[in-house]
Amino acid sequence: MYLRAPRARDRDEFMAALKCSRALHSSWVTTRATPEQFATYLKRLRRDDHAGFLVCRREDDAIVGVINLNAIVRGLFHSAYLGYYAFAPHAGKGYMTQGLQLVMRHAFVKMKLHRLEANIQPGNTASIALVRRCGFRLEGYSPRYLKIAGKWRDHERWAVTVEDCRAIRGRRRQ
Repeated sequence: MYLRAPRARDRDEFMAALKCSRALHSSWVTTRATPEQFATYLKRLRRDDHAGFLVCRREDDAIVGVINLNAIVRGLFHSAYLGYYAFAPHAGKGYMTQGLQLVMRHAFVKMKLHRLEANIQPGNTASIALVRRCGFRLEGYSPRYLKIAGKWRDHERWAVTVEDCRAIRGRRRQ
């Protein structure tokens, strides 16, 4: 697996993957489903407070998912909110775990962030399992936290810090 930035020429593949993934994404995420929304997404990624990554399979360069760092804050906080989704034909194969681990390394080493937070709807067991596998810890519960698909939805707050990642790496070496 490898990461790369989304590009304008990804639009058709990206939109086709979204279309095939509608049932998978259902009420979990709001995706960029039109050419205009995709263009707006690319424009937002040029700002300093957002970063986006396509998770790609090395063997055929297929785009298997997306991971975004949103609302990046510097100063005393050095934090970002994490958003992600897999594309249907590739979900459940471990690709997003590898992709999230690569994004975490990039965020903590290259971007010098201290903390990543993922807000996940309680019923999204696959997403919760993903962040757990990557070392995130449950920090709390936020009722009616985000408006997704026209409804205010409850979310669990999961987070990981650079220190958490160092501790995990240290345990793996033992």
